[in-house]
Amino acid sequence: MRISFASSTAIALGLAAQAAAIDPLVVKGSKWFNKNTGKQFYVKGIDYQPDIILTNAVRDPLADLAGCKRDLPFLKDLGVNAIRVYQTEPFGDHDGCMQLLADAGIYVMLDLSTPTETINRDSPLYDVNLLGYYQQKVDAFSKYDNVFGFLAGNEATNQVNNTDTSAFVKAALRDVKAHIKSKGLSIPVGYATNDDADIRWQLQTYFDCGKAEEQADFYGINLYEWCGAEATFESSGYVDVVKNFTNWDVPVLLTEYGCNLVTPRTFPEVAAIYGKNMTGVFSGGFVYEYVEEDNNYGLVTVSGTKATKTADYDYFKKALAAVNPSSVSMSSYTPSGKQHSCPSVGASNNWLASSTLPPTPSNTTCECMFKSLKCVSKTDTIPTNAGDLKTFGAKVAGIYDTVCSKTDCRAVTTDGTKGVYGKYSFCDDLQRVSWVMNAWYEEQRGINGSCDFSGFGTVVEASSSDDSKCSDQNNGSGSSSKGSDSKSGSGSSSSDASGKAALSAGAAVIVAAAMLF
Repeated sequence: MRISFASSTAIALGLAAQAAAIDPLVVKGSKWFNKNTGKQFYVKGIDYQPDIILTNAVRDPLADLAGCKRDLPFLKDLGVNAIRVYQTEPFGDHDGCMQLLADAGIYVMLDLSTPTETINRDSPLYDVNLLGYYQQKVDAFSKYDNVFGFLAGNEATNQVNNTDTSAFVKAALRDVKAHIKSKGLSIPVGYATNDDADIRWQLQTYFDCGKAEEQADFYGINLYEWCGAEATFESSGYVDVVKNFTNWDVPVLLTEYGCNLVTPRTFPEVAAIYGKNMTGVFSGGFVYEYVEEDNNYGLVTVSGTKATKTADYDYFKKALAAVNPSSVSMSSYTPSGKQHSCPSVGASNNWLASSTLPPTPSNTTCECMFKSLKCVSKTDTIPTNAGDLKTFGAKVAGIYDTVCSKTDCRAVTTDGTKGVYGKYSFCDDLQRVSWVMNAWYEEQRGINGSCDFSGFGTVVEASSSDDSKCSDQNNGSGSSSKGSDSKSGSGSSSSDASGKAALSAGAAVIVAAAMLF
């Protein structure tokens, strides 16, 4: 479903024709509406990611037509009108699954990140490859009429000591919004968070503050506080969450819910989510989750081509069928929500993310810089084998540690708390480590062996005299490592105030990625 905001004008698009099975939605203020009928839309959804338990590698259930045919009868029987899908790839054939879902009146919300294409909360970095990957995913799915939102992050910040990560996620959100707008579309881009009381208010205001192009178009909360039939709206803490979002200016929904400390789950919170205590503020939510995993949240057990109901299934179906949320028509609704100011930065406020965001990654800038180097990485690819990847990461970490403890590396470092980002900090791993090696090579005046780095580096003839004008060439967009001519990979780096910190974090993501396979 291609979303347009109520204030936007319709734009004719040269996209592949898709059968219209459900009405488009529009966002007005803090609510979703059916564009054709003007009726308010509540998400009665479920988190959907079959087969994720088999491997940590990316799974794409929307490219699995047989799986979609297996699961669709259950989704329809449950009465859901939306699914959230955590992991997809922009390269498969999604036509069959997306059409089946559209024909059933089911909308789709998609997470942009995957375990291997994401911003690492422990060493955050936002580079040309990640932006390119996100752009490709938008391009692949924006043609489907039942896609009604993208999530730029999911619990990227989950505790006080990694709140700086939010600056990088918000930059990605900003750039994805810009990409969508450049295509003549208005699909909303949001963020999903856990409910940590120490940073709850800071997170939600951070993603609401700033320029319109930086603001999250909707906000999701993963909430597991209502446990068992004895809990209430008040004792569960739901009442506090609703208070925090009263008079919010964009739609808010539960992107995950369904505590399983008491089993079987009877889902008493469903009546509250779609009842008078919440419908004035929340637009519904997604129960966690469709497929049964080791964590015992699933409503359905999946094995190959077969699926069977778990004990929770009928309880959720009954709870959802019993709700009939009151609504307001789009024509009679006047938004009254107010945008919020950014949280102050400092340990005393439990917040370490600057409102100054990383710049938009530019391939043009990075390629210009790379052409000016005389000492570069001997390899132009990052290994995919787990063992080789770990070895590669260790080598890169060693280069950073050796060079940047003695040489100014601020051009390739970031500081999300101070809002300071090196002019090449968004370049990919190999471009950045090449810049580091070249900085040492230049400092040593090109003496014999100063570009060796235990066989990792090699001397080349620079195709441009210097990089003085490279940072002015920000007219290029990101490009995914898949199918890209630019050097590949995604990593992270960090710096202290002098820019001479040991940058072993530059390989941390590479090593972490190896652990996924």
